[in-house]
Amino acid sequence: MKFSTLLRHLREGSRNIIRNGWMSFASMSSIFISLFILGVFVLLAMNVNSMADQIESRVQIRVFLQTDVEQAKVTELQNKIGNLEEVSKVIIVSKEEGLNILRNSMGVENGDWLEGFNNENNPLPISYTVEVYDPQSIGTVASKIDGINKADETNPINQIKYGQGTIEMMFKVTNTVRNIGFVIVVGLGVTAMLLISNTIKMTIIARRREIGIMKLVGATNAFIRWPFFIEGALIGFVSSVLTTAAVLASYAQIIKVTKLDLSLMLFNLIPLQEAGTTTAMLIMGIGTLIGIWGSTISVRKYLKV
Repeated sequence: MKFSTLLRHLREGSRNIIRNGWMSFASMSSIFISLFILGVFVLLAMNVNSMADQIESRVQIRVFLQTDVEQAKVTELQNKIGNLEEVSKVIIVSKEEGLNILRNSMGVENGDWLEGFNNENNPLPISYTVEVYDPQSIGTVASKIDGINKADETNPINQIKYGQGTIEMMFKVTNTVRNIGFVIVVGLGVTAMLLISNTIKMTIIARRREIGIMKLVGATNAFIRWPFFIEGALIGFVSSVLTTAAVLASYAQIIKVTKLDLSLMLFNLIPLQEAGTTTAMLIMGIGTLIGIWGSTISVRKYLKV
C-alpha cells in the first residue's frame, strides 16, 4: 500500500468518527462502560490473589521439643528439618525468647500470670519456627517432621503445630476465590467483546448504503474496508485510553483511602505502578483489538453487493 493511500485511509477513518458523531459516541460509551467493569474486576481479582498470597506466606510450623533435649540433639534436629527440600528456613526459638513472646502475646493486663518465671525456672521448651517455600506443602512438611521424630528412638519432639484442619480449609477458600475471580474476569471479557462488537456492527449497518454505493462505483473491498478498519481501531483505542485513566484514577483513590485500614489488618493493596501496567496493557489491548475486529467482521457482510 502506498503511503499516500494510507494517509487517505487515516483521514477518512478519522473524519468518519466526527461525521457519525452520535454513533461514534455510542460505540465509545459502550466500550468505556464494558472495559471499565472489566478493569474493576481485573484489579479486584489481582488484589484477591495478592491477599491470598499474603495470608499463605504467614503460614508456619511450630515444632516444640521435649524439655530435657540436649543441645547437640537440638542442632541435629534443626539440620535434619532444614535439609527437607520443601523447607526454606528453620529458626530456633530458645526458652528465653519463647517466654518473652508469650509475655508479649498475653499483654500487660495478663502479664501477672507469668510473674515469678525467669530464665532459671522457665517451664517452656526449646522450639523451632519452620518456614516452607510453598505454603500448600505445609501439611506434607509437618508429616515429614513427625517421621523424623518417630525415627529417633528418643522422640525429642513433643508437639508439632501448624493449624491442622484450619490451614487446609483456608487453602481451599483461597483457591476457590482465585478460581472464581478468574472465571468472572474471563466471562466479563467475553461479554465486553460481544457487547462492543454489536455496538460497532450497529454503526456499520447504519452506513450500509454508503458501502453499497462505493462498491457499485468500482471501489475494491480493501479500499472500502481500510477506513472502517482505522475508524474501529481509533474508537477502540481512544475509549480504552479513557477507560484506563478512569480505572487507575479510581484505584489510586481507593489505595489512598484504605491504606491505613488495610495496614491495620496486615494487608496491602497491589501498588498502583505494578497493577497499573498490567491493567492498562489489558484494557488498551482489548479495546483496540475489539474495535478493529468489530469493524472488520461487520463491514465484511456488506461488501457483497
